[in-house]
Amino acid sequence: MEQKDLTKLNILKRLSPGTGLREGLDDILRGKHGALIVIGNPAVANLFEGGFRVNCKFNSKRLAELAKMDGAIILSEDFKKILYANTFLVPDRTLSTIETGTRHQAAERTAKQINGLVIAVSERREKITVYYKNSKFSVQPSTELLRRATETLQILEKQREVFDELISNLNVLEVTNLVSVSDVCSMLQRMEIIKKMADIINEYIVALGREGIIVRMRMKELVKGINKEKEFIIQDYDIKNNKLKQFFELNFENLLGADNVASILFGDSSETSISPKGYRILNKTSLNEPEIDNLMNNFKNFEEILDKDDGKIKQVLGEKTDVFQKEIAKLREQIMIGKKI
Repeated sequence: MEQKDLTKLNILKRLSPGTGLREGLDDILRGKHGALIVIGNPAVANLFEGGFRVNCKFNSKRLAELAKMDGAIILSEDFKKILYANTFLVPDRTLSTIETGTRHQAAERTAKQINGLVIAVSERREKITVYYKNSKFSVQPSTELLRRATETLQILEKQREVFDELISNLNVLEVTNLVSVSDVCSMLQRMEIIKKMADIINEYIVALGREGIIVRMRMKELVKGINKEKEFIIQDYDIKNNKLKQFFELNFENLLGADNVASILFGDSSETSISPKGYRILNKTSLNEPEIDNLMNNFKNFEEILDKDDGKIKQVLGEKTDVFQKEIAKLREQIMIGKKI
């Protein structure tokens, strides 16, 4: 993987517990040493002086041993080899830095100059700091990551409970044709909050590596089915991509403004009545996609499908009409008694 392809999640994955690089960094911390590790790219060649060529296969023990020397360690671009050790980095001193320590200043300036990745280990603060291009973040201990992930999971569980209540309410409103813009916005707001929280937890999971397996399993349970429901709601209420893009860019605070969301998604008041096309609920029947599309082409919305007599439905569905009508009647009954469908 080339550095130009790295994202924060890629980097966290490389540094997660159980990886050779993380084991080496932890060994450096346990040994009360510091380190400066540069992931090589073509720009690195002119940025260091001195030291000696190692050119050996990477392993955590070698990394920890070489860190006992003062200079920087240069790894290969694919993280698989230790190229140089005990080198002196000479980045452009005119590059800005917010750091005070010599090691961290060199790390930040080097990352900016090579447009790449540099890792600094501080023996005094017992901390691992990652510099990538113009960004910086700290690698948190597993215990702290697990604590944060667990706390966020608990909040996500509450959000899932609210989601389940809202979807049950929307089911009732759709079969009784009482949906308002506010109801649809509330549903999409909750889904987007859950997605943003899941993204946060996913970052913890990646950083935890093999120690995040249980967190990953629980998160999958909590977000199961939500994306599919979201797709159907967007389809049902014909929400355009440009409006969705603007909606998805909202932060947590702005997501909670009901009137703001209604204005973005529908350009209308939150109290305006609106009717679903019916994709979401019809997909809970045995109808296949072409059959559902055929219904959509022949009826304006879900209310029309529910209100039409068997003859009109039969013209569209043919011999499948009886089965469909029974399924719709059963779904309606389940919805009205509050059963999950």
